Amino acid sequence: MQNIIKECGIIKNYRYLFKILSVGLAAGFFNGLFGSGGGTIIVPAMVFLLDVKEQKAHATAIAVILPLSIISSYIYFKHNLIDWRLTMNVVFGSMAGAYIGAKILNKFSAGMLRKIFGAFMILSAIRMVF
Repeated sequence: MQNIIKECGIIKNYRYLFKILSVGLAAGFFNGLFGSGGGTIIVPAMVFLLDVKEQKAHATAIAVILPLSIISSYIYFKHNLIDWRLTMNVVFGSMAGAYIGAKILNKFSAGMLRKIFGAFMILSAIRMVF
């Protein structure tokens, strides 16, 4: 817990703080709009703009997604946009997949993670266009 408090200390470099807040704003916006702010925005931004190591960026993105998802889900719930039957069915598989993915994250090198993530992003983009 002490390390978490230490890492969350006051950021005195205002340029870096501005980058962090900008990444957060963009991630929140895209999460609310598309439901994809974590991976598509936060991971590349942390790696390329904030110089965070690949594995730490992926793990941190997951932690950031929780509050984004809570806020977005609340608004979607208020507008009756959630398919609860589908949600519950997907949740069970997702929980198993999340457990496995989190366990094996450190088994991949940063370069391999980047390639897998890049391939996933390209396939997702192609699927969205066609």
